[in-house]
Amino acid sequence: MAAAALATLGAGFHGILGRRLYLGEIRKGGLPESTVTLSTVSWDMFTVLLLVSALTLVNVAYNPSNALMVHPVVMMNLMGAALFIGLGFAGHKMLIRLPGAYLMGATGGLALLGL
Repeated sequence: MAAAALATLGAGFHGILGRRLYLGEIRKGGLPESTVTLSTVSWDMFTVLLLVSALTLVNVAYNPSNALMVHPVVMMNLMGAALFIGLGFAGHKMLIRLPGAYLMGATGGLALLGL
């Protein structure tokens, strides 16, 4: 349940406050409309990933016979965290300062501990 709560909080923060901040800045940047659109979809897909993770983890908490459903959630979150960290060390240093790696790592780690 801790992993589900963390993913839910992350989805709420990312999907509401983060979306306003991010899209407000990206719209000011004068980028082509197609770039803004693709960036918006990418942003919202990450929010969906967090929400689906949370809902899956809640389902398994109340229905332990569905425990196999947790494995893809663990892998998505741990691989996402690894992507943030890997790209951060490969020259995109700002990714290390963003909460994505830590949120996904903690969600995946807590979900794995719950198995």
